[in-house]
Amino acid sequence: MNSKVLGAATVLSLLAVVGASPAPASSEPRPAPGPVRALPLGAVGLTETRSARTLQPGVTLTRIVRGADAPALPWTVEMSIPGGATSPDPDAPPAALKDRPSADELAADIEGDGFDARSEQVMTPAVADYAGGSLGWRVRVGQFDSQSAATAELSRLRRAGYAGSAVYTGWDGDPTDRGPWRIDVLTIDPARFRGGLEASYGPDLENRERTSELAAAAGATAGINAGFFVLDPKAGAPGDPAGVGVYDGRLLSEPANGRPGLVIRRDGRHSTVARLTWEGRVVGREASQALDGIDRVPGLIRNCGGTEDDTPTSLPLHDVTCSDHDELVAFTPDYGRLTPSGEGAEAVLDTRGRVLEVRSPRGGPLPEGGGSVQATGSRVAELTALAQVGRPLRVEKTLRDGNGRKVVPSPTTGILNGGPELVRDGRPHVTPAADGMVQSGNPSFYYGWMHKRNPRTLAGVDAAGRTVLVTADGRATDALGLSIPESATVARALGLRDAVNLDGGGSTTMVADGDVINDPSDAAGERPVGDALLILPDRD
Repeated sequence: MNSKVLGAATVLSLLAVVGASPAPASSEPRPAPGPVRALPLGAVGLTETRSARTLQPGVTLTRIVRGADAPALPWTVEMSIPGGATSPDPDAPPAALKDRPSADELAADIEGDGFDARSEQVMTPAVADYAGGSLGWRVRVGQFDSQSAATAELSRLRRAGYAGSAVYTGWDGDPTDRGPWRIDVLTIDPARFRGGLEASYGPDLENRERTSELAAAAGATAGINAGFFVLDPKAGAPGDPAGVGVYDGRLLSEPANGRPGLVIRRDGRHSTVARLTWEGRVVGREASQALDGIDRVPGLIRNCGGTEDDTPTSLPLHDVTCSDHDELVAFTPDYGRLTPSGEGAEAVLDTRGRVLEVRSPRGGPLPEGGGSVQATGSRVAELTALAQVGRPLRVEKTLRDGNGRKVVPSPTTGILNGGPELVRDGRPHVTPAADGMVQSGNPSFYYGWMHKRNPRTLAGVDAAGRTVLVTADGRATDALGLSIPESATVARALGLRDAVNLDGGGSTTMVADGDVINDPSDAAGERPVGDALLILPDRD
């Protein structure tokens, strides 16, 4: 048990949970939560403990540990499978999963070199928009009592000319595993909450900050990491949201063509999960042109889901950067100190939207409170025809929901990007195909990202209207993490009516009372992220 989650005066005793609910830590009235449901993880009847404390009126933090007494599982070495002589695509790059002939061929070669190799079929469960079944075949070598023993075997395999990695078999997602799992839950009850629930990206969009830094800067009581973001400079500006981003009612990052977002309001009421699209235009005196994006590097669309001329697709495609050489992108002062530089043109606007100059090449500082519109490729001529110095150039941005209805965020609204959906109307509704996690010809992506257990961050709302924020530690032997289907079952067990997956892996972080209370999985510790969802103290 991580002692940082427990307060001296507000600790609830650890409870073996099978239909038991924790007693309140203070005299403050608590809403009737209904029966506590043990998490549907691993074998039936595992020990499950819960400890809780009140962080401020209307905000409760609960730590759930399931299967703490689970015996250790073996380590193994998982091989990278090249396209061999029997492969339908011999030139395909090595991957964790391939067809059975390719896997069997590699396993036979490894065995011929004196190692204990085996090929294994990977089966994955069906979800709302993906049939599941066989993902492919993997090749593994040996079973070991420790990571060091598996790493030593990996070194021998590398010397023999093979590639792979040491993995803990508890991360595979076997439903009969006994844990352990370690999950932290923040619950915001709007009936008693008098603080603020806000999305924060820090000083600017283009840089990354740690969740704990964003929380400290805002004086937050608690917070979690939030949406997906650009990490690699080759994919755009690190820190830039990779999907919809609305902060204080302002649309600062466009949706990825219908992917879901978590919609929150400052008073903690009416949180929801919504699928969003957008339309944008640059309007001059006599003409207008369609926008491609907001506050991002032109030509680079992280997670895709842009316009019809994007390559390779206009549909969402997770962890892929689509490209478009011909773009119009609007910039706000929130982007950063300088707009992206490069070939093209940029109309610089003052606070009233009048064109101050059209500069080429594009990139540079913006006037205080001003903005700009950048053009690349064939869109340069369109922008220069619209942008006349001294005249207004209006940027219009419209959000729409999944039914095509216009969405007008209030100044107290925030929207954070996520995906896939996990729960809709109280039922499992996992949507990897719609949200770009099912990638044609690349089952290894689904295997690593959806099927296997990883650290996860998720959020949603329960039937009582309470906003619930969840982190699950992973990539450790004492915290297995969750697959995406397991994340949906956890969300349902916590009573969520609607829920969405947020950024996870090394980004997963929860902060409470100034401390990082979970165990981020990156070797370097807490990862700088693009944005965070923060719980602010009472306003009174």
